[in-house]
Amino acid sequence: MTALFVDDPYLSTAEARVTELREDGGIVLDQTNFYATSGGQPGDTGFFERENGDRIEIAGTVNGASKADIIHIPAPGQAVPAVGEQLVLHIDWDRRYRLMRMHTACHLLSVICPLPITGAAVSETDSRIDFDMSETIDKAEVTARLMELVKANHPVFTKWITEEDLAANPDLVKSKNVRPPRGQGRIRLVCIGDEAAIDSQPCGGTHVSETSEVGEIHIGKIEKKGKENRRFRIRFGPAPN
Repeated sequence: MTALFVDDPYLSTAEARVTELREDGGIVLDQTNFYATSGGQPGDTGFFERENGDRIEIAGTVNGASKADIIHIPAPGQAVPAVGEQLVLHIDWDRRYRLMRMHTACHLLSVICPLPITGAAVSETDSRIDFDMSETIDKAEVTARLMELVKANHPVFTKWITEEDLAANPDLVKSKNVRPPRGQGRIRLVCIGDEAAIDSQPCGGTHVSETSEVGEIHIGKIEKKGKENRRFRIRFGPAPN
């Protein structure tokens, strides 16, 4: 299985061949541009186009036994393709692009708040990051600093390092509880800024190519979740007056 989104998150359409039909109804392909749920980012939805023009609606995408296994979950009542059948894959691009913008916004927030992350969830309109922190912070100030990074239009790119490199630089991992999957020999970093001057952290998600694409965002709420835990909610659009 080749995960095409790893190298090109803007690939909204691709061709693939069916390699397996699972007992649970999941469809496995030789390659895919559909992102599977992981790292707080939801899996892609969309549809498969058959040679006769019929559509197979895809309600979700998940991983199998490993990150290398990507399973496409059809919506109820869909036709079943044949093993070996060639399909054209169409992701719901508008949804994916919102998730890309929001995921990049979450990385920017981790720059503003350089504290251990205890949880995160990316969504199309309201994402959250939980930080291991006890002090209070002004949400208007955080919003202003986020927008400075957005408007500066820093490049966003990926690079690969070895697992040994990561072990020698443990501070690259911002999550307090989750470590990047090992065993593949290399780790994918998402970097922001020229020569990663703004940020660099392990991530398998999809992101925009420059921070200006994030658009206007704001911190909608900062919630206290325990003595030393604060939940930040990121929302699209200007902060309400």
